[in-house]
Amino acid sequence: MDILQAIEIFAFVTGIAYIVLEILQKDAMWVVGILTGAACAYSFAVQRSWGMMGLNLYYIVISVIGLVQWRKDGAQVKEGAIHLRALPRKTAVWSAVGFVFGSLALTGLFRALGDGSSALDATATVLSIFATWWLTRSYIQQWMLWVVANALTTALCLANGQYWMAVLYVAYIVAAVYGYFHWKKKGVEI
Repeated sequence: MDILQAIEIFAFVTGIAYIVLEILQKDAMWVVGILTGAACAYSFAVQRSWGMMGLNLYYIVISVIGLVQWRKDGAQVKEGAIHLRALPRKTAVWSAVGFVFGSLALTGLFRALGDGSSALDATATVLSIFATWWLTRSYIQQWMLWVVANALTTALCLANGQYWMAVLYVAYIVAAVYGYFHWKKKGVEI
């Protein structure tokens, strides 16, 4: 086993912990997300998947924002409840516009940087950026974005030969489906 495989296995283990904590809406998820993001950023950098590398660096930063927001929101609901916010129409529209333009712009940039899967990398990256932002705001619809983003990322990992990472993203897809129903059942709108 080389160092890259060891890092991918570490990302897999912390990633599984992350999704369990995400489904349960535990603040510790954000701390584990920093570790997973760092490991994934390294793995994707080695593969020259610049979007996924940058996305995982973004995850490190957004984890701090998410932790602060969730602590604030969690204080508004009883212990054990999932705090939810209604997705504003304006946010959905701006996210859709940002997704289209962001995906096109990043595809061109990644192609110029030699990314062999530039469109797939860009699309998964931009979709994941919006899904993470929606997660920090506790919009239940973020789970739907994750299903698509993680399916695209699974395909990217398989194309790059990152099999541990592909398994992790398949687990993320399963967790997103379960998470949606769990949040729907236990959610309290704030």
